[in-house]
Amino acid sequence: MNAPLPLQPTVTLNLSGLSCPHPLLGAKKVLNDLNGGDVLLLISDCPGTQDDLFSWASLTDNEIIKTGKNDDGAGQYFIRKGKRALPAFQVSLDMRGATCPGPIIEARKILEAMHEGEVLRLVSSCSAARDDMQTWAVNTAHTLLETNEIEPGILAFYIRK
Repeated sequence: MNAPLPLQPTVTLNLSGLSCPHPLLGAKKVLNDLNGGDVLLLISDCPGTQDDLFSWASLTDNEIIKTGKNDDGAGQYFIRKGKRALPAFQVSLDMRGATCPGPIIEARKILEAMHEGEVLRLVSSCSAARDDMQTWAVNTAHTLLETNEIEPGILAFYIRK
């Protein structure tokens, strides 16, 4: 019987000693510079890191492929960067800090001036934006192509006219 091969991370990031959300933010920053399919080994002794990582991974194309503990008891998280590319966009609208329905109202104004098939990237920190955008897209001729968490609590919506 063959023994399983150990995972060989592309990069190891040890953020032991830092509390949440720093391990997640550090992992995201490193993953942004990696190629699709590369593996990051994140080491963190913050007890909230595991929940943060799994929640974040469920909203992105990244995957937690293995977890464990090192000899010091810190968590080890092997994260594979996703291969999916985000949609290309022609216009970007940053509405961080604006409450709903403000982001949708502004997006609608901009989309009216755009050509058919063009894509608007709307960035919002409104906690209701995810549900509002999905409902709005269903009730309009626009298509919500992708929703991506770019930072904790900050979503980017890709909307095709």
